[in-house]
Amino acid sequence: MGTETIIALMLITLIFFIVLGHPIGFVLGGVATIFGYFFIGPQIMDLFFLRLFDTYFNYILIAIPLFVFMGIIIEQAGISQRLYEAIRIIMGRMGGGLAITAVLTSTVFAAATGVVGASIVTIGILALPSMVKYKYNYGIATGSICAGGTLGILIPPSILILVYGPTAGLSVGSLFAASIVPGLLLSFLYIVYIAIRCYIRPADGPGLSAEEVKQYSFLYKLKLFLTSVVPVVLLVLAVLGTIITGTAAPTEAAAVGAFASVILAAFYSKVTLTKLKEAAFRTVTTSCMIYMVAIGAGFFTGVFMRLGGGRVVTNLVTGLPIPEWGMLIVMWVIIFLLGMFIDWIGVVMIVVPLFTPIGALLGYNPVWFAMMNIILLQTSFMTPPFAYAIFYVKGIAPPEVKTWDIYWGIIPFVLIVLVTMVLVGIFPDIILFLPRLFGLRVG
Repeated sequence: MGTETIIALMLITLIFFIVLGHPIGFVLGGVATIFGYFFIGPQIMDLFFLRLFDTYFNYILIAIPLFVFMGIIIEQAGISQRLYEAIRIIMGRMGGGLAITAVLTSTVFAAATGVVGASIVTIGILALPSMVKYKYNYGIATGSICAGGTLGILIPPSILILVYGPTAGLSVGSLFAASIVPGLLLSFLYIVYIAIRCYIRPADGPGLSAEEVKQYSFLYKLKLFLTSVVPVVLLVLAVLGTIITGTAAPTEAAAVGAFASVILAAFYSKVTLTKLKEAAFRTVTTSCMIYMVAIGAGFFTGVFMRLGGGRVVTNLVTGLPIPEWGMLIVMWVIIFLLGMFIDWIGVVMIVVPLFTPIGALLGYNPVWFAMMNIILLQTSFMTPPFAYAIFYVKGIAPPEVKTWDIYWGIIPFVLIVLVTMVLVGIFPDIILFLPRLFGLRVG
């Protein structure tokens, strides 16, 4: 049996079992074991143990449970609720103000957690009832929550970047710095779209009533801003600043952030032993899932490469009768389609080891190429059939909000992600400006 046939069978088997809904970590590890044993031999177990130890002793990955813990503590402390209320009141009567508030709150919350599920559910519980009450268009209401919540995989400290960096052999600090401007740009474009749409069609997003706006004085708004927004922003800047400037490694900064989040929660009188236990349990559960996928993907990648899969994929993509930018589009189409059916961590673990060498072979800057992929992975949470953002929002939405409303609502935001990719593709300094400013390695 030829190498190309074996690789094709391996990929088809992988996709088949993932589509059936089996846990992706076990599927990756199981397919690797079967194909490794039959086509390489029992000695493949040596490779498995090497990959296992590589994952366990990866210093950067230790930051994952620490950042997850930080995000859960912030969520439990009700800080997101204070953030949303503060920004909602400050936005006042602006058309689409509640949807814009949802995006702004999600942006700040994303920078404080890095966990998409927590951001979407928390902001959804806070924002969606208000938007339904004020008769917002269901599409723009749910779409703004889905899109804003997914910023957590782009804006640091992103768990996705913590996984992507070691997988691609890139500095996590460089990727964190590179992701800030694109993340804020994407958030800005979401807000611009909402503002323009609600200006043209005011009924889609009416502002707060004049009576409600008059209830809040300027001093009250200032106090709310200083006690709700500023502490979280300072926490985020402290954590990211130490990483980007090289003062601390991502793992050390994550430990400081986790500790600081507990102090901040204590400041708001929200720390209890029960909540700490629950946060620890949820952290272990989430982290174990990520590690299980990382281990299974390490097995799969090892067998795939040993069987010649890297060479087959490289020859396939570079052998296409299209220009270099066409090869980029082919790779991004594959990532987009995989994101419709596979969890983001599965997409990262499958395509990054394959596409990173191709990007380097084509001469593209590795940090720019990585960030383009990470931006595109935003869509994996919003594109059916396996769109986690849609499932999260539907789970907390009132009965009158139908799944079809959410499907229609996310379409403009998915298109905005693609527009953002075009912008950073044409102007790569949007990605590379901050890493170069801080003297980080980008090539």
